[in-house]
Amino acid sequence: MFIYNLYIFMPSFDVVSKIDLAEVDNAINGAMREISNRYDFKNSESKVSREDESVFLIAEDNYKIDQVQQIFRTHLVKRGLSSGYFEFSKIEDARGGLLKQFSKILHGIDKELAQQINKTIKNSKLKVQVAIRGDEVRVSSNKRDLLQSTIQIIKEMKVKQPLQFINFRD
Repeated sequence: MFIYNLYIFMPSFDVVSKIDLAEVDNAINGAMREISNRYDFKNSESKVSREDESVFLIAEDNYKIDQVQQIFRTHLVKRGLSSGYFEFSKIEDARGGLLKQFSKILHGIDKELAQQINKTIKNSKLKVQVAIRGDEVRVSSNKRDLLQSTIQIIKEMKVKQPLQFINFRD
């Protein structure tokens, strides 16, 4: 006689924050093309580059570094990416009289944000279960309508970092 483990699958979804680094590279390439074509950047050493999880902006003065940042943000939007994934630091001095600014690429939900999402959902008194799983949050419930209400509550939190709701299962 066989005994089967019967699992009752509850409807669930995952809250994640993921960015396509290939699209970031495409935005950087577009920004570099625009910088090389613009008259106000003629004979300039201004550039945008990416190393692992950081984007670097380099220019001669504050005005140009602000312009480079605006050009980069414009190309991000053209590629369908939010500038909320980027946390720009203060402008610093670099070698050769240049200025540099770097931005950490935010992806994945950090522990503090996951706890904030968890607390907000718990305060809403909805009958859902929240599980923090590394850099994502899984929400499950018996009813699909409760999950949709939970998505609305998370969207109303106005988190700066873009969030996606994936793996919606019935």
